[in-house]
Amino acid sequence: MGVNIQFSQSYFWLDSWIMANIIQLATQDFCDKFIDYKLDPGRRLYDQMVMAARCGVSNITEGSARYTTSIETEMRLLDVARASFDEVQGDFFNYLLRRKAEIWAIGNPNREAMWQMRLDPPQYSNSYLHDAARHILTQKRKFDRWLKNDNPEIVANAVLVLLLKENRMLQSQLKNLHEAFMQNGGFTENMTADRLEAKRRQAVANNSPQCPDCGKPMMRRMQKKGYLQGREFWGCSDYPNCRGIRNIDES
Repeated sequence: MGVNIQFSQSYFWLDSWIMANIIQLATQDFCDKFIDYKLDPGRRLYDQMVMAARCGVSNITEGSARYTTSIETEMRLLDVARASFDEVQGDFFNYLLRRKAEIWAIGNPNREAMWQMRLDPPQYSNSYLHDAARHILTQKRKFDRWLKNDNPEIVANAVLVLLLKENRMLQSQLKNLHEAFMQNGGFTENMTADRLEAKRRQAVANNSPQCPDCGKPMMRRMQKKGYLQGREFWGCSDYPNCRGIRNIDES
């Protein structure tokens, strides 16, 4: 596969990123409307909820921007995003517990109606920043009859449903990335493969000797351990598939 440096803002097309932005907006609106000084005199809960939602979006953004260079980094950051949204979930859950409010169970009409809703695929022009903003707000309006309700218990339950949908999206994304990693390798492996391929091309260009075992060009290598540590020798460019060697002074 090799290391592939490409356009890094493909996250604009991810449902998980779009839903994460909806959750961030919903959390900001909820905190502005319902987390008052009586409930949160030090404004620490307000800051924590808003920042955790922001971190979820930011880690999806940062991780997905690394996809073409490092699948491992994307997986780590998506996992951090998932943990951030779990933190937001805990705050909404606690809000409902403090009010002794009902948390929507499976089968609740509101929960089921929200769960069945799907995001539309984005249709972007070259002005993708402009189009992405419009798309996110359009998708958010699908849930606004719950998110803009004057009853905080309905809003909190609605955000919990969105967080569950987001968690499922991230789980699926992580599973797909793991499969891609198993098939194509990761950043370190691909950087090593690129480096070895460059050295093979250089060996051919420099008319390096041929491997006595397979006939492929050889590369200068150095003994890394043992009593001959530091000694240079010719090693087959197809290592580890071929382990042919020659002494440097061999013709």
